[in-house]
Amino acid sequence: MFVRQPINRKGSTVLSQEPIISVSGLRGIIGQTLTPEIAARYALAFSSELPPGPLALTRDGRASGHMIADALRASLCAVGRDVIDADVAATPTTGILVRHLGAVGGIQISASHNPSEYNGLKLFNGEGRVISDADGQPVLERYRKTETPDWRPHNELGTVTACTDTLQQHLKRVLCTVNANRIQARRYRVLLDSNHGAGSLLGELVLKQLGCDVTLLGTPADGQFEHTPEPTADNLDSICEAVRSGQFDVGFCQDPDADRLAIIDETGRYIGEEFTLAIAVRHALQQAPGPIVTNCSTSRMSEDLANLAGVPFFRTKVGEANVTTRMIEVDAAFGGEGNGGPIDPKVVYVRDSFVGMARTLDALSASQQSISQHVATLPQYAIYKTKVAVDPSQIANFLDRLETHFADATADRMDGLRLDWPGQWLLVRASNTEPIVRLIAESQNLARARRLCEQAAAL
Repeated sequence: MFVRQPINRKGSTVLSQEPIISVSGLRGIIGQTLTPEIAARYALAFSSELPPGPLALTRDGRASGHMIADALRASLCAVGRDVIDADVAATPTTGILVRHLGAVGGIQISASHNPSEYNGLKLFNGEGRVISDADGQPVLERYRKTETPDWRPHNELGTVTACTDTLQQHLKRVLCTVNANRIQARRYRVLLDSNHGAGSLLGELVLKQLGCDVTLLGTPADGQFEHTPEPTADNLDSICEAVRSGQFDVGFCQDPDADRLAIIDETGRYIGEEFTLAIAVRHALQQAPGPIVTNCSTSRMSEDLANLAGVPFFRTKVGEANVTTRMIEVDAAFGGEGNGGPIDPKVVYVRDSFVGMARTLDALSASQQSISQHVATLPQYAIYKTKVAVDPSQIANFLDRLETHFADATADRMDGLRLDWPGQWLLVRASNTEPIVRLIAESQNLARARRLCEQAAAL
């Protein structure tokens, strides 16, 4: 059985007084590390790196999203940029809208799985993908220069246009990847928990188009989360009980911007996010075999499935942009990240919970199995995650000592240090925002996975 353990927090960290900034976006606490000025400066830095043309703007439903959207619309128009405002939309929907509307880029206002006091920005290029390191570094450098924006005169201001149909293109693409008639014949009883994020809008539409009897939890999309927003086992006890007591066939749980999906089986058991990708990968390989791409912190299940299908498997650094870039390079059939983020190139090169739901239902209808039976036929591993406080200046030395200590493993320094043995692996990565290293181990035995992390932490 695959088990995703809660993080074991060791050591202490110092709360940053700056927003958490990366090459693909930023996050911060509203009124403290994220203000209208910071959000506008970052959006303008991004705008300055784009060719002429409109930008698509969306948000994930958080209450603070209105304020951030107002600041971005005003600032972008003030430098002569046209804005296409799609209001509340999921992150993968944003990627589709950028391409469909002919925008040169997009900004999603979201803090992903962070609590309600947070918000942030996620940046998209003109291809509808989260921007890469190469594209994001100039944005970051320009933001840090704090240059005076090129404010335009009254007759050169940009305009704001409302996008009134945000769902149909995404819906159409998702439905084209599955056998809708076969799913409709099963009349699945589905509980969808969107937790007052953006996922309910398209989620309900997809499931009803697939003939499901849908019960929605967590509407409307107003950011008033009823439980901690990250869809992990610790945060979904009430949802598991609702699935069990309501005798649903399956429960689907999204994060606020709906790019991640966790699954609960018909018994109310939390299956988790890693299985979301594995189910979708196997289903995609059964339809049209081709290369598979995941990141280096994702369960080995997808690699095993690729090997069984006789197709190439590729592993990348952690980060959605790294996965999608590699997928395009190798013309992948499917890819994703183990945090519940399947990426279907037939839909959009963005992690997509709607793809996860549709693919899961299609796989169940094809196999005529319950979700618990279907999961039991997948490769079974146990994964354990923890973190330890480490002085940043000592991290390189720490990784060297680990590689020497575990000399019998195959070492890879692509992203931190990954150590592989037959049937198990350990990944050690430094945080970009905290003085810690994250430890992730996977094995066919949970106790062994935990011991790997403990041995590494002891060093």
